[in-house]
Amino acid sequence: MDLKGLSLEDLFFTAIKAEIDSKEAYSILAGITRNAFLKDRFRFLAGEEEKHRSFLTQQYELQFRNKKLELPLVSPVPLPEIDTDSEKYPLSKIIQQAMDAERAAGEFYTDFAKFVDSDKEMAATLRYFARMEESHYQILKQEMEAQQEFEAYDDFNPGMHLGP
Repeated sequence: MDLKGLSLEDLFFTAIKAEIDSKEAYSILAGITRNAFLKDRFRFLAGEEEKHRSFLTQQYELQFRNKKLELPLVSPVPLPEIDTDSEKYPLSKIIQQAMDAERAAGEFYTDFAKFVDSDKEMAATLRYFARMEESHYQILKQEMEAQQEFEAYDDFNPGMHLGP
């Protein structure tokens, strides 16, 4: 991912906005899915994104003590978005979008870490975030495979995943 020409503030804007958008998408998905197990996974992912946002916001405030955080409407680094419109896409396609977003976020954090390499603690945390994004990808990959298998089955047995 090419971060040339971007400022540290641009990178924080991108990261914080991506975490906010991902949390919102996972929260929406948790609300629309009927599968109780998948609902829990989406809630977990939303919580993870919130933790990342909180850390990044704190770091922004440390780096830019005299500035109020005002996120731009459009991210300085375009990352894949998750379209949660279940009327438009089957859930497996939405999960694929989320997988693409997690992969891109991992690459972004790896490159962001290189950008702040002189701050060893911050760089290590960003590399850790990159690994976490990869674990999110793997969670979603497993769920997508199960979703693809059961999408047709749910048409015949809609109570299959409702849980207790």
